[in-house]
Parts: sequence; C-alpha cells; structure tokens
Amino acid sequence: MTSKETLHIDPYEKTWILITAAVLVIFAVAVFVAGFAMGIQVPAPQQRVDPQLVATEWADRTVAPRQIAPGKYEVYIIARAWMFIPNEIRVPVGSEVTFYITAIDYQHGFLLEGTNLNVQVIPGHVSSMTLTFDTPGEFSYICTEYCGTAHMTMAGKLIVETP
Repeated sequence: MTSKETLHIDPYEKTWILITAAVLVIFAVAVFVAGFAMGIQVPAPQQRVDPQLVATEWADRTVAPRQIAPGKYEVYIIARAWMFIPNEIRVPVGSEVTFYITAIDYQHGFLLEGTNLNVQVIPGHVSSMTLTFDTPGEFSYICTEYCGTAHMTMAGKLIVETP
C-alpha cells in the first residue's frame, strides 16, 4: 500500500518565504550594482606600519598633497587623539586623489562628507581609497569612532580649488 504524500505549507508561511526570497534577491542586485555599476570600493588595509614611528616617518608626507602624475595626488593623513594631521588639504578640480590613512593611538574613523569615503582607521594599518573631485568646494572630514573626551573636535576639511 503506497500513498503519495504532499508537503503542506501554511499560506502565511508561504507568503513570508516568498518575501524573504525577494528581499535576498534585491540585496544581491544592490550589491552587484554598487560594486560594478557604481564603482563603490571596499576599503582594505594597504600595508602595515609601526604606530610609534608613523609620526616621524610620515612627517614630510602629511604637509601637503604629493603630486605623482598630472592630475593625480597622494594624501597622507594621521589620526591621533582628537586631531587629524593635516587638518586642511587643498587639491585642484579634476584631481584623482588617493588617501592613505593610519592612526597612532586609538581606533578612529574617517568620513569625508559628501563622498563614499568612510574607513575605519586602526593603529598599525594603512587604509587607502581613491576618489576623483570634479567640482570645486569644501568637504569636511570627521572621526566616526568615539575616541575619547574631545572626540567631537576631531575634524578637518578638503578644499577642491579651481586653478
């Protein structure tokens, strides 16, 4: 005696299974579009450095953006207790700027407002990202990780100038 059994799923449960599957598909499409169509980069540690030596080894690099080719610049930023070094950066319009950011003391965050640059800054690690600035203006940068009592004073600005 054989009987064919079927799996019975409650209509409400079936609805939620379909909604969950649809949300997963939407998330997968969003990640694909962000990663390939919009060019969003995931920041990754570029290299390792000794946090105790960064202040001296990077001293000449943090003074001003370094031009490495026509229209291409490197900016080195050090995060330390309640300040960024440098706290003001100037680049010309149309510049492609690669940011190299590290911390000396605590874990910090670096958010360049109005852009997709938002990295976690960890002592001993150098994070990097590249952005192109096509329009003039001022972009504030702030620390996004609580780093102590004067955390709210940790800010600076990037000024994109017309020549």
